[in-house]
Amino acid sequence: MESDASTSPRRSDSGDSSTCSDGDDLLSSSSPKGTGIHRLPLPCATDGAIAALVEELESPASSLDDLRRAAMELRLLAKHSPDNRLRIVAAGALPPLVALLSRPDPLLQEHGVTALLNLSLREDNRGAVVGAGAVGPLVRALRSAASPAARENAACALLRLAQLGGSAAAAIGRAGAVPVLVSLLESGGARGKKDAATALYALCSGAPEENGPRAVEAGAVRALLELMGEPERGMVEKAAYVLHALVGTAEGRAAAVAEGGVPVLVEMVEGGTPRHKEMATLCLLHVCEDSAAYRTMVAREGAIPPLVALSHSSDARPKLRAKAEVLVGLLRQPRSGSLLRARPPVAASRLPAGLCN
Repeated sequence: MESDASTSPRRSDSGDSSTCSDGDDLLSSSSPKGTGIHRLPLPCATDGAIAALVEELESPASSLDDLRRAAMELRLLAKHSPDNRLRIVAAGALPPLVALLSRPDPLLQEHGVTALLNLSLREDNRGAVVGAGAVGPLVRALRSAASPAARENAACALLRLAQLGGSAAAAIGRAGAVPVLVSLLESGGARGKKDAATALYALCSGAPEENGPRAVEAGAVRALLELMGEPERGMVEKAAYVLHALVGTAEGRAAAVAEGGVPVLVEMVEGGTPRHKEMATLCLLHVCEDSAAYRTMVAREGAIPPLVALSHSSDARPKLRAKAEVLVGLLRQPRSGSLLRARPPVAASRLPAGLCN
């Protein structure tokens, strides 16, 4: 299952997305009266004004209201302008923003988390955000911030940082993000579940050997299958992408089978949307390629007829038809050796921002 459009969601470079948003609609209800907090009239500022806001954050003489105002203005400046994101980082804002995440004030935490999220929307800022020590504080905010918006935006910020791949995704996993994201996937609200799924995909595809087993151990497979079995939640596609990343490992395949994933995947091939059929087929290929026992289970679940139909469907992409045909061949010879054993492992694709919608 080579990396192609089938396993790489569409990219969007338009900045703040509807899922990984900065949450400024919450300001009107969360900002205390009389704090001097206000929206900027224009989404721009001079370098001197940005420097003054950074100095406000760094000054030991700043009051709580001063800190809230400075952090919120940097947050909004970073939200509205890609150029501002670069200028804010260049002005040295990252260390004091990261420090806000350790403050006891919930609004300061929210402003700090969301400013870091907005700054990380610019790809060339992400290395600097990691270098400023943001990973650990963002994971702690994800776990225990008082504000739901802060927790959800921490998940989105970690997603952006995980898109650096390899070492960044591994570092986020080592900091303890994976179990917290799985918990958010299980019990979060609609937006929280979407953010968690997208971040888990980035972490598990970016550092599969480290984060894949962590996700499986934390119970991600069960949570994903539950979401895939409930189309009304609108999470089938996102959950299927994460499951595809996990079943690339032996632990993930075993968990998918043990948690009842075979019937769910076969049902998706039989009656899902074209994208659902595609993702289910790719997952089943992973499950079946090295296990005669799993192939027998999939065949007995009735997978062959819908896969044959898919392999001949004029509506399916040529690559998908070919993969469905290979899977049918495997299922018709369930006790033979793997036909795919010599195929190189799937290259994990980096998650585009477009999945956050």
